[in-house]
Amino acid sequence: MTTKTWRGRIALMVAHCAGMVDLVALPVWVGALIERYRFSPQQAGLLATLFLLGAVLSSLVFAPRFNRMNARLAAAAGYAAAALVFLAASRTSEFSLLAILHALGGATAACGLSFTHGTIARSANPHRLFAIVGMALGVFAILFLGVTPNLVASFGGSALFVVFAGVMAVAALAAALSFPNGVVRSDEDLIAEVSHLPRAVWFGIAGISCMALTQAMLFSFIERIGADRGFGTEAVTGVLIALGFVNLLPAPLAAFLEQRLPARHVLLAGPVCQALIAVTVTFGSGFVAYAVPTAVFAAVMIFTHTFAFGLLSRLDPTARALAGTPAMLMIGAAVGPILGGTLVQLFGYPALGLGAVIISSIAVLLFSRVFVARGAAPTASLEIA
Repeated sequence: MTTKTWRGRIALMVAHCAGMVDLVALPVWVGALIERYRFSPQQAGLLATLFLLGAVLSSLVFAPRFNRMNARLAAAAGYAAAALVFLAASRTSEFSLLAILHALGGATAACGLSFTHGTIARSANPHRLFAIVGMALGVFAILFLGVTPNLVASFGGSALFVVFAGVMAVAALAAALSFPNGVVRSDEDLIAEVSHLPRAVWFGIAGISCMALTQAMLFSFIERIGADRGFGTEAVTGVLIALGFVNLLPAPLAAFLEQRLPARHVLLAGPVCQALIAVTVTFGSGFVAYAVPTAVFAAVMIFTHTFAFGLLSRLDPTARALAGTPAMLMIGAAVGPILGGTLVQLFGYPALGLGAVIISSIAVLLFSRVFVARGAAPTASLEIA
């Protein structure tokens, strides 16, 4: 099985959706923890943060070992373990036990995701394959956001973790049956992996982490913002479903515009758009001011990250940065829920918008440094990327 066959690609799609479940599920996840489990915003944010911290640490452990382990076995085992962890989470409402299980769930799921993204990074066209799995995530978002809120409303918060367990189990089965074969690396490649990454790559990684922080900080409380403003469960669920449909567009659009739109423009505009959306949602009034920006919020991250993925693949031919994509995303996202919960608890929802402006400004600064850092790649290649 290879990344050139659709059977292998479908396995990667399923594995990507399972590993990136937080990008889709955070509003329902944090909302269920607050409404169904009666946790405070800070506690709910902490649980989501523990999941993401577990994912970061796991990715940092497994990504450097990508070329030395059986990718199919590691991905299947990681997702199978995550399914068992979430099934256990559905059986308890104790905060301390849920905290441990969230950390374990993040660690096991990220094991599978690290080998998934590492395999994508070693494919013939990482940008295109990443766009393909991004489209799959958009389809998954529609299904998840269309079904899960109603299940939680009908059967309680435990239904959310049962759904998570099911998603992980399907990913484990897909990985066991059809995960693409690993690539044999030469001694020269393995030696190159211990060399230092170019400074431009580190600036890019830090910029994406900042965008992930903004994404998780606001997205965790999107559902609660709508509910607390009295828009009703059906209206808020409709907005989340619309968000899923919108998420079908950014990945293929980014693939189409790869050679038509400079990466510099995309990377500098992405954080600015994030901040504008966050301010509109948190300071606006009325359903339209909530629904429209919410529907496009995640799309900004998906579109920008696809360009960043392609750019990093050119700046780092060894693919080490891309193999560490889960850590790159989740090291920022891990702070988001707990930071957002603390801001909401202390200052209210407008504080999320102000926080997004500050973090997005830092992201713009970091991305600007990608294109002035020396020793990474010729300036001309960066301009057309």
